[in-house]
Amino acid sequence: MSSRELTEITVVGNDDTGLVARVTTLLFERGINIEDVDQAVRDAIFRMTMLVETSEMAVDEHQLRRDLSALGDDLGVDVRVRFPSERDTRQVAVLVTKESHCLQRLLSARGDLDAEIGVVIGNHDELESIAERHGIPFYDVGDDNGSHDEEQLLSVLDDHDIDLLVLARFMRILSPEVVFRYEGRIINIHPSLLPAFPGAKAYRQAKEAGVRVAGVTAHYVTTDLDQGPIVTQRVFNVPDDVTVDEMRERGQPLEADALLEAVRLHLNDDVSIRRGRTELGDSEQSYSLGMPTELDEVTPDRPVDGDAVGDLVADSVAESDD
Repeated sequence: MSSRELTEITVVGNDDTGLVARVTTLLFERGINIEDVDQAVRDAIFRMTMLVETSEMAVDEHQLRRDLSALGDDLGVDVRVRFPSERDTRQVAVLVTKESHCLQRLLSARGDLDAEIGVVIGNHDELESIAERHGIPFYDVGDDNGSHDEEQLLSVLDDHDIDLLVLARFMRILSPEVVFRYEGRIINIHPSLLPAFPGAKAYRQAKEAGVRVAGVTAHYVTTDLDQGPIVTQRVFNVPDDVTVDEMRERGQPLEADALLEAVRLHLNDDVSIRRGRTELGDSEQSYSLGMPTELDEVTPDRPVDGDAVGDLVADSVAESDD
């Protein structure tokens, strides 16, 4: 049974002894089989995500939700349940700051995505008009300095029943309170070839390091900054005299392209996370995860110097035999 056919239960809150046992006991008592469970603690915040089989449970969906909510109140944690029937049309939230290129690309392709872009959320209001032109609600959750209100953010995401968060050049770090609730369902675009040059001002970092090739990376967000599993990457050459602004101009179209491709992969269920890295499943669709395939034809597939040395040795042996 695929994960799309299982019920998802997420528990997030302050870490405490006995949390796992209390939740799993409640599920066992109601005839619910746990198919998969993952848990972690970061900055004293506990997160557990379970995929469970509820088709033969001893209670109905409403009762299970009430029971888990009551348990969450007793434990002081947030418990959320999402049944398969509630995920027929997946909902995407796009988080933005001021740069519009990634948002524009996503909106132009939304008719081809296996989901609905249900909301755009910003920590500034500069891109509100773009969302409005496409008939999509926009929420500004930032203050005058652009610091976002995470309680308001989580409320908007909950109200719109969001399945996937896309950080389309959202220039703020999400805390474990958000990341843990959407583990494996947040995709970010970063303007470097990760793991090189994480954090802010990545193009400037690359320029100052004297790279000859730069690029962009779409990756899943974890609580470790810019260290999540990589989905797609794009590259471009860096001339000697290039400026940081010129690097940004070269990179922005690739940012939009890599982010859209990563979103397509996720929504089509063609990419999965295994042991901290992504794996492409069996798919009839053609994706571009990295360099164009045309470059394979001009990329050496063996050590060139080694071949040259081998030829010299062979010629030397032949001459000595003569």
